[in-house]
Amino acid sequence: MQSYIMTFYKTLVIVASLTIMFGFIACLEEKQASGPFQKAAMTAQAQMSFPELLPRNPALGSVEEQVKMSDIYADLTRKIQQDPADHRSRIQLAQLFMLEARVTGEHGHYYPASLTVLDELLANDPPQDAQFGALSLKASVYLSLHRFEEAKKLAEEAVKLNSYNSLIYGSLVDANVELGDYETAIQMADKMVAIRPDLRSYSRVSYLREIHGDMEGAIEAMQMAVGAGYPGYEETAWCRLTLGELIEQSGDLTAAREQYEQILAERPNYPFAMAALARIDAEEGMLEAAENRVKQAIAIIPEFSFYEQLAEIYRTTAREEEAEATIQSILEMLADDEAKGHKMGLEYANVYLNLKGDPQTALEYAKKEYTLRPENIDVNKVLAEIYWSMGESKMAKAHLIVANRTGSQHPHLQQLNNRIQS
Repeated sequence: MQSYIMTFYKTLVIVASLTIMFGFIACLEEKQASGPFQKAAMTAQAQMSFPELLPRNPALGSVEEQVKMSDIYADLTRKIQQDPADHRSRIQLAQLFMLEARVTGEHGHYYPASLTVLDELLANDPPQDAQFGALSLKASVYLSLHRFEEAKKLAEEAVKLNSYNSLIYGSLVDANVELGDYETAIQMADKMVAIRPDLRSYSRVSYLREIHGDMEGAIEAMQMAVGAGYPGYEETAWCRLTLGELIEQSGDLTAAREQYEQILAERPNYPFAMAALARIDAEEGMLEAAENRVKQAIAIIPEFSFYEQLAEIYRTTAREEEAEATIQSILEMLADDEAKGHKMGLEYANVYLNLKGDPQTALEYAKKEYTLRPENIDVNKVLAEIYWSMGESKMAKAHLIVANRTGSQHPHLQQLNNRIQS
């Protein structure tokens, strides 16, 4: 099974390292807010509470990077405490939480934390620049939570306030891709690149080329994204990870392995690179090495797709008891994510289909997802596979037509085409 986290990159707004702040933060005016925040700044002296910054696993990044994050958190919360009207610091705090969600995998804590900060800001009549910043970040959080329609509406509201910020068009690319409006996604990507050709815009061009079957162009654009980043930064590692995945899909496992190893040379202990290498190890029959690598990744962050890989290894090596225990852990992780506002219907469908061997339950989850985004090619691909496994070839072929409508050459989709259309 393809790791979900690999495609997750393509659907959320990339939150840059805090040393490369959103353009709108650099442009915020140094002035006091009007409205309720102004009154609060004049009267509020009581201690304020803030969502917690969780301790990182020591393996995640350098000691200096972790200390820097703690120092930034302390500085931002101090500034807000001293001046509740400091909307700039509030936006930066929400952004810090989004970055930590990416790095640590603690989504259940950091996404709600970011929303808490942003909702409080938006509820207090901020000036237009701060309102734009908060709406943009909130759209990013909603994309991460798979609340795609809501994310799109927020992004559309934000772009009315500032149509010259490239990252807001990134949100519109992602939301439209997930909702199956690929034509609009391309238009938004064009606007994004025209405003700021950088790591984030190149990565979206790459994904759009990929889903339209242009693998050579997708690889070229992702190479540009990697080249636009700083070696060792988490976002650069993520882009190189996706570049490796594209190369892997093209069938060159040796070249893909080189990309993943390069990530670890630049950012040691990066868990997604470990898991990617484990996937190649398993593909090449080195199951013991694959198991060791994926367990190392799991020890660093609680990413459920790593557990999926481990369950598959257990199944391949006929260790059913361990496989079932791991699958149960996956279901518990998905339930915890959903309890904290993360929509996981497609992930549930894949687990029940591919790991539990229960297409009926998988269908229930996939159909719920289909009601939300019936034009999305990935949703239709999963439904085609489910119906085919249940012997309902007519329904399988109908969904396969939609899954193929962009001309994607993804190996899994091509395998499905060969099975269903043969």
